[in-house]
Amino acid sequence: MSKERIEALVNGTRIEYDVEPRLLLSDFLRHELGLTGTHVGCEHGVCGSCTVQIDGLPIRSCLTFAVQINHKNVRTIEALEFGPESLHPLQQAFSREHGLQCGFCTPGFLMSIEPVLEQVGEASDAEIRSMLSGNICRCTGYETIVSAVRQAHKNVYGAR
Repeated sequence: MSKERIEALVNGTRIEYDVEPRLLLSDFLRHELGLTGTHVGCEHGVCGSCTVQIDGLPIRSCLTFAVQINHKNVRTIEALEFGPESLHPLQQAFSREHGLQCGFCTPGFLMSIEPVLEQVGEASDAEIRSMLSGNICRCTGYETIVSAVRQAHKNVYGAR
């Protein structure tokens, strides 16, 4: 099968690769770029574990082909930081509020909510749950995840 050249920014680094048109973005990130923080769970786009951001929007990397990132900006969990050598407030809040147990789903949750964190302050618990509804966690009861999102917003944007 012939390969197609892609050029993209991945976590701020310009990349150029020749990829097969059928290569999934999740496999490209994990196996070609070594970005193993992108987890592959259901491979059907249901669980959300593989969520990354393309041009600032959360997407399922298991439903996206690597060729689709050509000339795009991709962010994975490895790029989520708040400052030099510090965890992002979402990561801190997930840890502090016990919003994770095994951690398998956590990168997907973080990459899903991080782009809308500024909007969360005025959101009710039901609205936060709706924002997180595309991600499945088999270990927690979601209460601590909702609490972590609220706490992260407070730490970044202050109480509203």
